[in-house]
Amino acid sequence: MTAMMKNSNLAAAKKAKNDEFYTQWADIEREMNAYLEYNPDVFRGKTLLLPCDDPEWSNFTKFFALHFKEYGLKKLISTSYAPSSKGSGDLFAPTALEKMSPGYDEEKSRDQGRVFILEGHDVNDDGRINIEDLQWSYLNGDGDFRSPEVIALRDQADIVITNPPFSLFREFLAWLVEGDVQFSIVGSNNAITYKELFPLIMHNRLWKGATANNTDMVFAVPKGSDISESDKQKADRLGYPEDDDYEYTRLGNSCWFTNIDHGRRHEPLQLMSMDDNLKYSKHKEIRGVGYLKYDNYDAIEVPFTDAIPSDYSGVMGVPITYLDKYNPDQFEIVGITDRGNEYGLKLREYDKNDVPNAGDLNRRAAIKLADGSYKGTYARLLIRRKVAA
Repeated sequence: MTAMMKNSNLAAAKKAKNDEFYTQWADIEREMNAYLEYNPDVFRGKTLLLPCDDPEWSNFTKFFALHFKEYGLKKLISTSYAPSSKGSGDLFAPTALEKMSPGYDEEKSRDQGRVFILEGHDVNDDGRINIEDLQWSYLNGDGDFRSPEVIALRDQADIVITNPPFSLFREFLAWLVEGDVQFSIVGSNNAITYKELFPLIMHNRLWKGATANNTDMVFAVPKGSDISESDKQKADRLGYPEDDDYEYTRLGNSCWFTNIDHGRRHEPLQLMSMDDNLKYSKHKEIRGVGYLKYDNYDAIEVPFTDAIPSDYSGVMGVPITYLDKYNPDQFEIVGITDRGNEYGLKLREYDKNDVPNAGDLNRRAAIKLADGSYKGTYARLLIRRKVAA
């Protein structure tokens, strides 16, 4: 192998390593418990697919294998990705568990993905159904979720749950929608503004999960991953110190996205009227001042979720973090400011004759200040109060 090839492979391995964030058991448990509290039979009789997974290093399969009987699952399927396709083939060493298996094949281990299946059979006759009864085999291909054989597994599944590679989040979401399955996946809160995701939120085909919206999520990462020292220290303080196998990092911007119902999204926000906000709001930007109107959108600016006036019937621009508390029975989402005039609420476009930063303002909601200058806001969800029929 040439030095150039070695460097290329090392770079690919590093890229793959920096895309691997392993979800912690506690975060999986909190989220699944929220679905079960709302519907105790949410998993009963269902086939569950966990792509991008491997029970030798991931908690998802271990978690659902442990609760297989309790949840009433029909079938559990996990798939893993071939090391060579992740760019780490030359640095890969099979685990002792795989090498000890009768089905072990050195060449396939490097170049082919694996599929793990658990059904209601006590394979080892120990009187329990758990991860010890998991059966595995090599896939024909590398285990990419876009491959025909993994697509076929998706099409026999009722629910898909995983933490997909962050770099492939958009493609993975499209893959889920194409399969018309229920799902719960981990992603970045910033994904809310993606053109692939926002319409699903707007039309109540996807929503935020029940947990971790205001909670730091901690992830295990391979040794040598590119993580900040401050996030590493925060993970340590949260109870996840570096160990022999992994480093740990805190990602405060991560959350769950799902189309599985849970009770949190049906809790109404307790809000004050517009008059009471003007008198009593804890925010100086609102109290005694009122709500500013956008210059380029037919909506008012509400910079804080707890300052949403309960009795205003027009369109309001609110922070995207509002989705953490969004109740579709209380408000409806009618647009987002970072999509041009896609939702018909934009009043004007600026040019450089209006303002020097016209391009930036056209990507945002803009407020005209008393001195004649303009101030752009962060991305805003455009919402409107639902009126009882």
